[in-house]
Amino acid sequence: MAKANTPTKATKTAKPAKQATTTPRKRGRNAKTINLALQGGGAHGAYTWGVLDTILADDRLVIEGISGTSAGAMNAVVLADGYQKNGSEGAREALKNFWTEVSRQAAFSPLQRSPLDMFFGSWNLDTSPTFVAFDMLSRVASPYDLNPANINPLRDLLRSTVDFERVQGCTAFNLYITATNVQTGRAKVFRREELDVERVLASTCLPQLFQAVEIDGVPYWDGGYMGN
Repeated sequence: MAKANTPTKATKTAKPAKQATTTPRKRGRNAKTINLALQGGGAHGAYTWGVLDTILADDRLVIEGISGTSAGAMNAVVLADGYQKNGSEGAREALKNFWTEVSRQAAFSPLQRSPLDMFFGSWNLDTSPTFVAFDMLSRVASPYDLNPANINPLRDLLRSTVDFERVQGCTAFNLYITATNVQTGRAKVFRREELDVERVLASTCLPQLFQAVEIDGVPYWDGGYMGN
């Protein structure tokens, strides 16, 4: 009787080589889900950047949703842009780049602390000659008179630093920003898929400085008035 063929060491099927794979960083087993409400208020935005950086670096925390107003709206869209590009590390890098650029541009702003405030280490603008003069002028004239061309440096900053197609495509968490409807005085919430430069500008529009931002024929001011 012929012996059945048996595979020799040379004829055994070789196991495929293990290929290196790149996977997103995994969250901890006991990760806590959080929702973030990012308020407006100018310098609060820079403070919030530091908080967000800490949250994004912590494997124990998972962001489920973000709502933002004014400076908080800027943080929200910058974070979403970076997150869609490269997860938590991308979000941290995007926030750092954004606020570094804000700081660089602010160095050339005419609204600076007075020499006396600088000497005493005060960060208040109340004694700044430029701020005081502008504050008095804004009480008797509107941005439509003072800024007829409606120049807004923030528009160029957002266009150069945020990819809104990536923001709209970021489904890792819910995303909302708020503006104030000038005609009704009510808060208007914009969802992730609607977000663009003009809607963020609407959320950050201080009526003492800028003309109302019109979206679909409706004028909007800073969301902080009704939905901070």
